[in-house]
Amino acid sequence: MTITKAMVIGATGGTGAAITEELVRRGIDTIAFGRSRYKLEQFASRLGNPVHLTLVVGDAMRPDDIASQAGGADVWFHCANVPYHEMTSKLIPLGESVMKAADRMAVRVVAIDGIYPYGRRQSNPVTEEHPKAPHTRKGKVRLDYERMLLGKQWKKAKVAIARLPDYYGPTANEASYLGSTLEAIAAGKMAFYIGNMHIPREFVYLPDAAAMIIEMAGKDFAYGQNWHIPGAGLIAGRDIVKIAQSASGSVKSVIPLKKLGLSLLGIGMPVMKEVVEMLYLTEEPLTLSRDKYERFIGPVVATPFQEGIASTIKVLQKRK
Repeated sequence: MTITKAMVIGATGGTGAAITEELVRRGIDTIAFGRSRYKLEQFASRLGNPVHLTLVVGDAMRPDDIASQAGGADVWFHCANVPYHEMTSKLIPLGESVMKAADRMAVRVVAIDGIYPYGRRQSNPVTEEHPKAPHTRKGKVRLDYERMLLGKQWKKAKVAIARLPDYYGPTANEASYLGSTLEAIAAGKMAFYIGNMHIPREFVYLPDAAAMIIEMAGKDFAYGQNWHIPGAGLIAGRDIVKIAQSASGSVKSVIPLKKLGLSLLGIGMPVMKEVVEMLYLTEEPLTLSRDKYERFIGPVVATPFQEGIASTIKVLQKRK
């Protein structure tokens, strides 16, 4: 199956922007769906206002908004997300809205998700068949979200789930653990790093993830399944910081945030309070297996951390 036209729901978010940029780079007619015309126009301007990019404004919580703006797209990339502290109440209604619209239009949907449903890993690397036994509230919500997406109530839509580890890149924002860290370093400010800075973890560079997700989305057989989108390997926080500081020329402090610090910050920032229950992933890292992707889709795209982090810093600095 060739993707002739795509719609990206949540096109100005971290993963949505990276996927939109890659679709545009490939010359695919792309509809960028978002809530803010201003953000969409800023984003399109950064891409050079390509002629095959259409901007549409709507609310992803309203199926009619999505369906009316779909413009004949044959694949939808569902990248819209909800604030961390609203995940329990809003994630599944958001997904249901997208799926209701997709079922009405009989299209394929690629839903972007993470690793929370696995809970504590029983082995590494984790394959797509790894048992899902989440012990956190957010992990349980994410597992219910998967069950809804792959549920039998959708008669005409087909869905594939792309699972990413923690990510970074020029489009990553405060929704990613590393996004705000790199933004602060790029700006020459003091930065925070969430979790243990000494334990190596998996991170994926968003332009790599976007390329792999689009390859997967073009395969008929990929739907009805989970797919892991792995990173370029493991790296510790202290090494990320060294690369970022070298690229930015900044040597301002980077302070690790663990349970106490996050709890204190959470008094004024509800999002930070919500991070606490997921800190186990920074102490007991989970690594995604690349085996299924390589066997059925193709080579994993893996920009070395040195190159990806330095490039991210340079792009962030140009935007200031």
